[in-house]
Amino acid sequence: MGMSKAVIRGTLAVGLALVLGACGRSVTSGPEPAPNLEEWAANVKAKPAPPLDPLPVMQQFESFEYAAQGMRDPFSDAFTSQDSGSGPRPDSHRRKQTLEQFPLDSLDMVGTIGRGNSVIGLVVAPDKVVYRVQPGVYMGQNDGRVTAVREDRIELVELVPDGAGGWLERPASVALEDN
Repeated sequence: MGMSKAVIRGTLAVGLALVLGACGRSVTSGPEPAPNLEEWAANVKAKPAPPLDPLPVMQQFESFEYAAQGMRDPFSDAFTSQDSGSGPRPDSHRRKQTLEQFPLDSLDMVGTIGRGNSVIGLVVAPDKVVYRVQPGVYMGQNDGRVTAVREDRIELVELVPDGAGGWLERPASVALEDN
């Protein structure tokens, strides 16, 4: 076994020497390729350029005269409401409660305390604290006011902008987590 490795190494060394020797001769064979290269470049430059494609024909468009300058702009009051003073609005003077700093989807209902009309919901916030929730408490970042606490969910009404300067009431709920 030891002898065959030596034979393979010797054969590889001889083959490598032959390949390197052949490369060395072709690189140092003299200044002959340079005149051929210059002659080829001169021949290429002397050939005439191929003809260019003709320019495309431009399509003529019919002009349009806009004659509605004196009419009302249809987009001028697209986002303003005529009755912006009425409807529900968030109370800017109300002091924010603790559960209003968390998004509604980050709050988890984990249970209830009490029975009948005096049910209090238990909610875990992202800060890992359990909060007691009853009707009238605000939670979520959209001025969500709790309207009812059920055995399996907490129902609330959020105020969201309607895009026209007013506000809409949107029902939402936080369901009891099934573990």
